[in-house]
Amino acid sequence: MTVTIADIQAARTRIDGTIRDTPCEQSSRLSEIVGAPVWLKMEHLQHTGAFKLRGAANTVLQLSDDERARGVTAASTGNHGRALAYAARQAGARCVICLSHLVPQNKADAVRALGAEVRIVGQSQDDAQEEVDRLVAEDGMIMVPPFDDPRVIAGQGTLGLEMLEQMPDLGTVAIGLSGGGLLGGIAVALKAQNPDIRVTGVCMERGAAMSDSLRAGHPVPCNELPTLADSLGGGIGLQNRHSFALVRDLIDDVILLTEAEIAAGIRHCYWQDRQIVEGAAAVGVAAVLAGKLTSEVPLGLLLSGGNIDMNLHHRIISGEDVNLTKEG
Repeated sequence: MTVTIADIQAARTRIDGTIRDTPCEQSSRLSEIVGAPVWLKMEHLQHTGAFKLRGAANTVLQLSDDERARGVTAASTGNHGRALAYAARQAGARCVICLSHLVPQNKADAVRALGAEVRIVGQSQDDAQEEVDRLVAEDGMIMVPPFDDPRVIAGQGTLGLEMLEQMPDLGTVAIGLSGGGLLGGIAVALKAQNPDIRVTGVCMERGAAMSDSLRAGHPVPCNELPTLADSLGGGIGLQNRHSFALVRDLIDDVILLTEAEIAAGIRHCYWQDRQIVEGAAAVGVAAVLAGKLTSEVPLGLLLSGGNIDMNLHHRIISGEDVNLTKEG
């Protein structure tokens, strides 16, 4: 494997002091529904509001002085850009984040607030990546990929170490499935310590790039569409070198959700567990509520981020049937 448990343990030591160990709490209502303990790993309380800081910080802290001086850049659906902007500011490095027009305005504004330059390009993450490639080729900037990089994956994998320490009896985990850096890193960390843990990836039906690629047996193009789980959008890269193989080899199941089911997950997190989360963070909860995820052993659900537009959140928790396709 391109990322090992030793890499993840080293990453944890490296980013200690930059990230916070986020809490884990049992959900009484979800535990009742499942019939086994259900734990919520509250990574939406991380600095920058999402798990992405772990991978970004682990990467930036390994840059040479020359690389740091050249600056860093990345394509993002929002949270990686915010995390990289934060890590770059801590390191005193220039940062340029390229976003597509599908990225919510609140996420673009949050990246700018951290001192990064934001460039809005095209209608997909692949379009934004073309601008990143130009910055690398013409300006010599250092690309920090959102998921397909061993340093990024190792950083995200530190979540797996924390989860097993906080939930030693963990039998199943449900992780948002997008580019695979998060799920791949966590799966390496968990299965190295307990090979029997089941790792389930959860994604929206609309534009499920990794799920489509797994079915095909290789990375395939993605038709990126508006979705409440916007952080899970984007392709995995046709030249994917690391995250696809990790997910393919370590994942046990994939669950796809409708937009209505994702909205129900957001509502439940707010009204039952008093947590404000974005759509991508609510997918594990949504899968339980939809009857698509069951477990006879302790179940861990990752609340991966909380960077949702609050006007959209208000509409969802108020019961509005939000249809982003029509609004787009």
